[in-house]
Amino acid sequence: MQAATDVTPAVRTVRVGPEQADQRIDNFLMRELKGVPRSRIYRILRRGEVRVNGGRIGPTYRLRRGDQVRIPPVRTAAPGGPARPRPELEGAVLYEDERLLAVNKPPGMAVHGGSGISQGVIEALRAARPKAPYLELVHRLDRETSGCLLVAKKRSELRTLHALLREGGMDKRYLTLVRGCWQGGERTVRAALRKNQLRGGERMVRVDEQGKEAETRFRPLAVFNDATLLEVELGTGRTHQIRVHAAHIGHPIAGDRKYGDEAFNRRLRELGLKRLFLHAHSLAFTDPDRGRSVHVSAPLSADLRRVLDALEDSGGATGDKRGDEGR
Repeated sequence: MQAATDVTPAVRTVRVGPEQADQRIDNFLMRELKGVPRSRIYRILRRGEVRVNGGRIGPTYRLRRGDQVRIPPVRTAAPGGPARPRPELEGAVLYEDERLLAVNKPPGMAVHGGSGISQGVIEALRAARPKAPYLELVHRLDRETSGCLLVAKKRSELRTLHALLREGGMDKRYLTLVRGCWQGGERTVRAALRKNQLRGGERMVRVDEQGKEAETRFRPLAVFNDATLLEVELGTGRTHQIRVHAAHIGHPIAGDRKYGDEAFNRRLRELGLKRLFLHAHSLAFTDPDRGRSVHVSAPLSADLRRVLDALEDSGGATGDKRGDEGR
C-alpha cells in the first residue's frame, strides 16, 4: 500500500507572473516542488524534463514575465507531513512593512527544508501566513546561528536586496565568542575562500588563494581569561566565512565542531554552551530607489548570554559585555 505522504503530481504548466520574473529557474523549481532535493531539481533540468516555452534551459536561466514553464511529475515523500506554523517563531518578528519581513531566527532551526529536514523557517512562515502571495528568503543563516533573517514579501524587493548584497550595500553584523585573549583593536581579515575541499571525507571551506575573495572585520567587545567576545562585520558573504576566517587567525569560534578547537569547545560546554556561538545581531541598508532606510537588530539570545555570564563569573572580563548594543 502506498504511503499517504508519497505523492506523484501530474505534469503542469505554470505561467510566470511579474513577481516571479527575473528569478533563476532552479530557485523557482525549489519553491514549486517543495520537499524535492536540490540534486533532483538539477537532474530533471539536465535531462530536459523542465521546458520553458517548449525549449530546454539550464539551471541559471532567468525567467521572464509570460514564460510558460512545464514542470514534470516528480514523486516526493514528505515524512514530516505538510508544513505548519512553528511555536519557535511566535513573537520572532523584528520588523515588517509591505515589502519586507525580518525575523529573529531561533538557534537549531534551519532556514529551509531539505537534506532530511522536513521544514525550516520559510516553510513555517508560509504555513502561518497562507494568504501571503509571496515569501522568499533574502539570505541564509546556518542552522545553529541565531538572529536577524530577512524575508522578501515581493519579488521586486528580493531583486533589490540581492543587488545590495552583491554590491556591498547591506551592513551585516554578528556577535561571536572566540578562543583566546584578543590583542589590539579592530582587525580586518582578507583571505580568499574555496568551498568543498575534502578533509577526512568531510566537505570544508578553506583559505585558498585560488578561491573567492573574502573580507571580514573583527572588533573586540569583551576579553575574558581564555575567550573574547567580538562584533563581526562582513565585507563579503561567503559560505562559513566568519568561522573559517576566525580559525585562520588563531581564534576559532566557540562550539564550532567543524573548524573549531575541541579542547576549547569542551571547556565552553562545561559552562553551558550547547551550540555554535554565532548570532546575527544587526542588519541595515538603504534602498536607493525608494529612499527608505531599514535597520533591524536582535538581542543576544538567552542561551548565549548565560555563557557570557558564566565566563565573567569564572574570571571576569574587560571591555563591554553587553552584547546587544548596536554599532
